[in-house]
Amino acid sequence: MAAARAPVHRTPRSRAAGSAAPPSAVRTSLVDAAYEAVRQRILDNVYPPGHQALEQALAEELGISRTPLREAMIRLRNEGLVEIVPRHGVRVLPLSATDMREIYETLTALESMAAELAARRRPGPDELKPLEAASRDMARALRANDLDAWAEADERFHRTLIDLCGNRLLKQTVLNFWDRAHRARMFTLRLRPKPVDSTEEHRELVERIRAGDAAGAFACTRAHRERGSRELLAIIERYRLHQL
Repeated sequence: MAAARAPVHRTPRSRAAGSAAPPSAVRTSLVDAAYEAVRQRILDNVYPPGHQALEQALAEELGISRTPLREAMIRLRNEGLVEIVPRHGVRVLPLSATDMREIYETLTALESMAAELAARRRPGPDELKPLEAASRDMARALRANDLDAWAEADERFHRTLIDLCGNRLLKQTVLNFWDRAHRARMFTLRLRPKPVDSTEEHRELVERIRAGDAAGAFACTRAHRERGSRELLAIIERYRLHQL
């Protein structure tokens, strides 16, 4: 059940005389805010697959006009998260087992390359600290049996990894697919085996990158992603989750 939601706040006027933001900048800010608010609710399953909302009702909920909302929904449609239904607003698109298989195949290829590039760069101790901290947090969360904290640390680890690769376009592409898979990961988090193997694989990857072992980092990441894909698809099949 969704909790009460705060409206999207409008950009305040500057207090300095004559320094008010131009209308185009205010509109852009509202579009960005609406996009982020709706997108996060979709990824967190606050708006579950199949959820449908009328444009006017959604605009009122977010506290904005329909024009910036439409622009935000077009961005979400282009990312494959919603479909725009004429006269019926928007509908959150589900992910099928086929979608998840293709997403994980893409993530496996791209994140393996990111790990290889990161190892080639030979990042220094300070650059590796966020990866090491995320690994420690994952282990700590497992000991406390806190799967939500584990998932947050896992996501932080992977986002840091693609930051280290140094390829901006690769990062943008990975993040798009990563976010599309987020709903399924969170939905199945408690149906999967306890992620002990995943935590150990992250530690091994950090050591491969530290050593500058590009081939090893690639292979480690590929094996990690392939195992995760097998587990997720097996759960979808076992519980007949044809759509997520």
